[in-house]
Amino acid sequence: MENRVAYCVSDHTGVTVEAVANSVLSQFPAFEFSLIVLPFVDSAAKARNVAAQIAASPGALVFSTLTDPVLRSILHNARLNLFDVFELFAPPVEGVLGQSATPSGGRTHGMANDYESRMDAVNFALNLDDGLNPERLDQADLILVGVSRVGKTPSALYLALQYGLRTANYPLTPDDLARDSLPEVLLAHLPRLRGLTLSAERLAAIRQVRYPDSRYASLQQCREEITAAERLFERHNLPVIDTTRMSVEEIAARLRLRP
Repeated sequence: MENRVAYCVSDHTGVTVEAVANSVLSQFPAFEFSLIVLPFVDSAAKARNVAAQIAASPGALVFSTLTDPVLRSILHNARLNLFDVFELFAPPVEGVLGQSATPSGGRTHGMANDYESRMDAVNFALNLDDGLNPERLDQADLILVGVSRVGKTPSALYLALQYGLRTANYPLTPDDLARDSLPEVLLAHLPRLRGLTLSAERLAAIRQVRYPDSRYASLQQCREEITAAERLFERHNLPVIDTTRMSVEEIAARLRLRP
């Protein structure tokens, strides 16, 4: 498999351009890409340094979301394999809207109007992580339920930070799994419950890293817990997402869209 270097250049955090690059490059499975993110390129001096750095990597691909025309021209003049996101999308949008774009760096991830609500949601997720403070579950937008290590905590935090959703997570213990019903504290909130599951083999591998050669990490234990949890999910007709082959971004996006 051929390895190629791809640079992601941004005048802010680089989150947007990295997502675009990952999405595009995933369509070329014959190549293995090493992604290098270069954030906060917000001056001519930084843009020139970046152009020189990239020029030293022959054949490198460059994805850019720089918005300042001066900074963009520095990359263009460096004769790089450049894919300028705004150059690709802004002109056709201008044609439809009948108005020229007004460049302004960092708008997509700046101090947006929802900043405080997202930070509040993050604090909420931390305060209700792993079954803490169940008396506050009525304040949650979503409640993630599943056995230990299926991805509840990272998904809850991502939903909070990215979408501002107040997300709690509640672990199903062996005692919970031995019963015929979900814990009583959850039953009053069924419309907001979302079940997370994954393959027993993947769960065992994750647990093995944390607690090597323990009963907790054994494949048999993982199979029993997953089977019992899925039985409870079915009994209460919960929407369920299998996280086995999903990134946290994919899990969060699916959770956000589920009714």
